[in-house]
Amino acid sequence: MNTADSIPKANLSGDLSALKRHFEISLYFLLLTGVLTLVSTGKLDLVSILLPPAALLFKGYRWWRGRGPELSNRVATWITIAYFVFFPFDLWIVSRILGSDAQHPGLFAALLATIHLMLFAIIVRLYSASTTRDYLFLTLMAFASMLASAILTVDTAFVVFFFVFLALAVSTFVGLEMWRSAQGAVTQPIANGTRAAHRLHNALGVTSAAIAFGSLAIGTVIFLFLPRFTRGYMSGFNLQPTLISGFSDDVELGEIGEIKKSSVVVMRIRVDGGLDAARSVHWRGVALTTFDGRRWYNEPHETMTLTPGSEGWFHLSAGETNRRRGGRPIQYTVLLEPIASTALFLVNDAESVRGGFNGEAGTTPGGQRRAYLLQDPTGSVFNPYHNFSRMQYEARSVLPVPPAAALRQAGADYSASMRETYLQLPELDPRIPELAKQITARAEAPYDKAHALEGYLRSHYGYTLDLTGPPPSDPLAYFLFQKRAGHCEYFATAMTVMLRSVGVPARYINGFQTGEYNDVGGDFVVRASDAHSWVEAYFPSFGWMTFDPTPPSDEKPPGMFALLGHYWDWFELQWSEWVINYDFVHQITLAQNLHRVSRDWTERLRTAFAAARRFATDRLELWQARAVHKAALLPAGLVILAVLCISALLLQPKVRQRLVSVWRLRIAPPATMTPHLATLQYNEMLRLLARHGMRKAPGQTPLEFATAVPDGNLAAPVHELTAMYHAARFGGQAPDPRRASSLLDRIQSFVRPR
Repeated sequence: MNTADSIPKANLSGDLSALKRHFEISLYFLLLTGVLTLVSTGKLDLVSILLPPAALLFKGYRWWRGRGPELSNRVATWITIAYFVFFPFDLWIVSRILGSDAQHPGLFAALLATIHLMLFAIIVRLYSASTTRDYLFLTLMAFASMLASAILTVDTAFVVFFFVFLALAVSTFVGLEMWRSAQGAVTQPIANGTRAAHRLHNALGVTSAAIAFGSLAIGTVIFLFLPRFTRGYMSGFNLQPTLISGFSDDVELGEIGEIKKSSVVVMRIRVDGGLDAARSVHWRGVALTTFDGRRWYNEPHETMTLTPGSEGWFHLSAGETNRRRGGRPIQYTVLLEPIASTALFLVNDAESVRGGFNGEAGTTPGGQRRAYLLQDPTGSVFNPYHNFSRMQYEARSVLPVPPAAALRQAGADYSASMRETYLQLPELDPRIPELAKQITARAEAPYDKAHALEGYLRSHYGYTLDLTGPPPSDPLAYFLFQKRAGHCEYFATAMTVMLRSVGVPARYINGFQTGEYNDVGGDFVVRASDAHSWVEAYFPSFGWMTFDPTPPSDEKPPGMFALLGHYWDWFELQWSEWVINYDFVHQITLAQNLHRVSRDWTERLRTAFAAARRFATDRLELWQARAVHKAALLPAGLVILAVLCISALLLQPKVRQRLVSVWRLRIAPPATMTPHLATLQYNEMLRLLARHGMRKAPGQTPLEFATAVPDGNLAAPVHELTAMYHAARFGGQAPDPRRASSLLDRIQSFVRPR
């Protein structure tokens, strides 16, 4: 007979064991956490997002009310068999349709169908659980849910659910083992709801939390120091990323406006120099050249293939334009989320870029794809392997700062290819070129025309994202002469078209604004709402210059949770950098940081100990100087002096020298002056003057130092004692030692603290 099947059914009304109650609660929340983690990935279909959590909540309500299993084992078995008949249909049709937009549709369909099967098994077994074997199966299903979530996402929300799951898993397994061990025991089980049961629940909760945190700490250490490789199993694999459109070679008016209504994070950018270095920059994505009245696109063109240099940098070409003369360099690092575009977002004019652009799997015999980039004639840079997973790269650009006077003198000498590509216009409402001529009537130079059009659009039109209603047949004319309000696409299109109508080459640019600066993490958080369009106009000898005709929108003041959001953004950045992208290079960096920190702390401790020892020594010297002038303390001073003489061998040499000086000068002075005594007296004078703030420089002679003492009460005794020192030390004379002692007493009386 199977022991697991012989255990009575899990019925709260029939078994009031506190151990069983603790286990059931832990198991329920473990299942709920696993399912909610799957739902939080955002990769499931609507039915899988709504139905399993609802079924779990309903079961939790019935469990709380003390109800038993809703399904018998026989019914559950037949339902499971029926689902296995449905499974091939789900695998080959339903999941295929749901995963058609994934990077690997077949693989994602298989995973999605397996998740459907797992969620179905959880619900059926939960509603029919009656034995320990059923509970063990549900526990394994919860663990499988977390594994599936780890495949579907690398977001920071997963780590929060994982911490909760870890604590609940420990609590569940501890409760299950204690409950199984208690089956058949001769002792009376602890009744649920009693004081002993409450103490048991608290003890198990504290124990589970302690074990979970201990396991997490040990796992963190293993994770940090276990040898890592840049590419591992399913490294950087994202089956169905959240993609953002609108940054391709085909953009229809109104597309960016829809993107701007989303607050999802697109990228995080760290700029060397922080906020000041990145003020008013734009993150340039794609440049579009051809307009048909409603849509911007690029004609088929050849792209340039770029390969990295010896240090991994891709050096970008200026294309058909000349390099701008001068400019301010800027270096930055971009952490780009998955988007429906192969474009890299850079500051114009980009010079070089470096990053992991070769995708997540190897196709060459060496195990890695050859990394290369593509650059089109407009200067836009593309990653041919697509941005299906988070990608990090660093870049260098030069922000142009040419003076306006030089741009006015650039002239209008355009090549034939330049005129053909960047002066192209569709059939326009005649009011549009007429308006452009009126605005630029007083402007002669192309730069002045561009500046006039930019200023006119910014000052005479309003910004809005509310463009409801049926689409007009001519959206540009509708914007300029009827609505007179719109978002960045309409402003950029209007300026580009009007510039071309007055003979200035221009092109339409899609990208992002600077973003919100996070002063906690020191990076810029760029969201979908920062999507932006602007204009580039061409000036001979200077290249393409940026113009932004869109007026500023009414920015909402930061909410009460703005700072909390900054901390969360910083946490997400660190999570991606030190967990998702953690490899051998990060291990080396971490080891170097630990070495530097330990060395700094060791130096600080050594410095603090030396300072404390110097302080104690100075205080001891001060006490000695005061004690020798008090006759009542002389016997006690002699005893203390004897003790100090014994311990002087353990102190600094400076203390031993000081004790010798006190003995020769104060306690047992010689009757005649000797060079040694003169030196002791002169050093004693220097020590007293140093306490008064006058220190003798190493390069000063005794006479120079005495001359530097300011006139006053100290000058005379210092000069006289210096002369006696010279006479005894270098002149072979023997001045009166008592006179020298008297001069020291006078100097000490002047410098003694009052």
